[in-house]
Amino acid sequence: MVRSALGRPNALDRRPKRLARSIPALSVMLASLLPLLPIVAEVGWMPDTGLLLLLAWRLLRNDVIPAWGAAPLGLWNDLVLGLPIGLSVATWTAAMISIDLLDRRTMWRDYWLEWLLAAGLLVVAELARRFVDAAMGASYPVATLLPPLIIAILTFPLAAYAASRIDRWRLGQ
Repeated sequence: MVRSALGRPNALDRRPKRLARSIPALSVMLASLLPLLPIVAEVGWMPDTGLLLLLAWRLLRNDVIPAWGAAPLGLWNDLVLGLPIGLSVATWTAAMISIDLLDRRTMWRDYWLEWLLAAGLLVVAELARRFVDAAMGASYPVATLLPPLIIAILTFPLAAYAASRIDRWRLGQ
């Protein structure tokens, strides 16, 4: 038997997975399901993990999820989490468009700037959710926004790492 047949496949034999184009969107859809875990808490502390992973994917690679792809993913998030229909569609699409506009204006972007950009977009999305909730009659103190917002901002590096590992896996590297 040939020695190369006994060893691991080399880098030239690896190729992308069959559904490589749909894996980023599927991972965002699965991340949207995370707040449905049966965890009992007095105050909602779970961040919007779907938005977190969507931002991580968009800041990691701008070609895997187009700007229009945020609308169906946001609709999925609205339907799964029971949010008002169109809230995630609007906020996620606005976040993707603002990142696209920022990409056209900046020449380079480092890790800290990406983290700051994601933090700003997460704050805007949470404030938009609060305003929509208040318009529908669900008034609550602004202090209840802080735990999920702080957790989301602090776990963005984890979401970026997860997106990079999923990307390496889907490309067969």
